[in-house]
Amino acid sequence: MARYVFLLYDAEDWWDTADDHGVVDEMRLHEEFAAAVRDAGASVVGGEALERSSTASTVRRGADGALVTDGPFADTKEGLGGFYVIDAPDLDVALRLAKICPAGNVEVRPVLEIPDDV
Repeated sequence: MARYVFLLYDAEDWWDTADDHGVVDEMRLHEEFAAAVRDAGASVVGGEALERSSTASTVRRGADGALVTDGPFADTKEGLGGFYVIDAPDLDVALRLAKICPAGNVEVRPVLEIPDDV
């Protein structure tokens, strides 16, 4: 199995208009996604929903040290809303799962495998 991180990007303003039923429906979609992952012979190893990007802090390192600023590094309508860590047989399976993941856009990244002797 290989490990992948799914970075979930979506419109942040969705939460401004979502009622309780909308939130329940969204959570149900994520439960169905987790079941589809299992059915594909893969597994969800971890994941979290994230607060809005307006709550983020960014630390930039430069020649003069580290600078902390409020918010994300880019002004965008879509924000990083959460992530999954998935163990999948291969990239093809991971991409197939990303296509059914309940998020606006899903960035799939393989996790770097670092040998134990490093």
